[in-house]
Amino acid sequence: MIETLLLNFLFLLFPVLIFLIFLENRLQKFNTYILIILSAVTMLLCMAFPIKLEIGYIIDLRYIPFIIIALYGGYKRALILYAVLNTYRFFIGGEGVYHSFIFSTVIFSLVPLLSPWFNRLGARSRIICASLISLSTMVLYFSSLSFYYQVLNIEFWTLAIYGLTTHLLVMAIIMLLIEQILANMKAREKYLNSERLNLISELSASVSHEIRNPLTVTSGFLQLLNQSVTITQEEKKYIEYSLQELKRAETIVSDFLAFAKPQSENMIFSNLEAEMEYTKNIIIPYANMHQVEVEYSFNNSLYIHYDKNQLQQCLINLYKNGIEAMKENGGMLFINVYEANKSIIIKIRDTGIGMDKEEISRLGRPYYSTKTEGTGLGMLMVYSTVHKLKGTIEVESEKRKGTVFTIFLPV
Repeated sequence: MIETLLLNFLFLLFPVLIFLIFLENRLQKFNTYILIILSAVTMLLCMAFPIKLEIGYIIDLRYIPFIIIALYGGYKRALILYAVLNTYRFFIGGEGVYHSFIFSTVIFSLVPLLSPWFNRLGARSRIICASLISLSTMVLYFSSLSFYYQVLNIEFWTLAIYGLTTHLLVMAIIMLLIEQILANMKAREKYLNSERLNLISELSASVSHEIRNPLTVTSGFLQLLNQSVTITQEEKKYIEYSLQELKRAETIVSDFLAFAKPQSENMIFSNLEAEMEYTKNIIIPYANMHQVEVEYSFNNSLYIHYDKNQLQQCLINLYKNGIEAMKENGGMLFINVYEANKSIIIKIRDTGIGMDKEEISRLGRPYYSTKTEGTGLGMLMVYSTVHKLKGTIEVESEKRKGTVFTIFLPV
């Protein structure tokens, strides 16, 4: 029995190890389907090599991968495992086929309902939640199985105890491994983002100053040349084009300067109220141009140190992105500032076109923008500013349903 239990545990480790070794750094688009296939294989192996108890009964761990996929992926992903589980169970035949079908249908109907709530929990809460759901599933299973017994004898209770303890412990261990892998991935991504932003911050100031000087000189001479009476209208047109392009180049250089380290003369200690009011008033005319209404609320008494200019530019960039996401049909821009758990929370929500998961994952990377004319420097500046304040950004979005940016600034 112990050997078979360890073998089943190895089957459950199979998808975890394959993901950790081969898939962790691959495209997420394909990872989901590969993990579903691996989980289906694991489920089949658990059913093919069940744990045989000395009292003559058998149990298996088929519902552990089923529950994990259902909790993380919802109905869409769990449907595949549901079909595989019942197809193979009908193929095996024997007693309990219809009982297994009815029970798996109940689990398939109930567990994926918890998926949205489950994915919003923290890592520790997800481990506890999944373990309790696995335990509850087995309680339900043995409760339904008890109707087949006229008397609940010692054999039934032995089977129940083995089943409950095995599912609880194995689910807890597997979930612990999964959450640790996810935590390692997030930590590595956070480290890479931190290194990228630090590098940009160090290079941007020196490079931008070096570029701005010749741009200023060139712009000055072109303006003088434009005032000359000896050049033709055609030549003046060319000069105007050159001045426009120089102005655009200076704008890009100014964006790069925003990545520089905070300037001591701009550092203040405040609860953000003045900056929030200022940026809100700045953006309202732009919002009116695009038929966007701004709803603002402020409820914060916590103070932090920050670079006033950088934070203002960070907020304006987020407001502009939200407004431009609604410029076709108008909408609402909600700005909410409040305090919670010793952090200042800035929540900016729009009712615009939204983004998919792939677009969200690429936000804050150099030269990536969801706008055709964008450079991506605006969002890079937003992430850089929040990073300097040791804060974090969470993005929730759905196509045609809007986007929510939540900034957490620890005090």
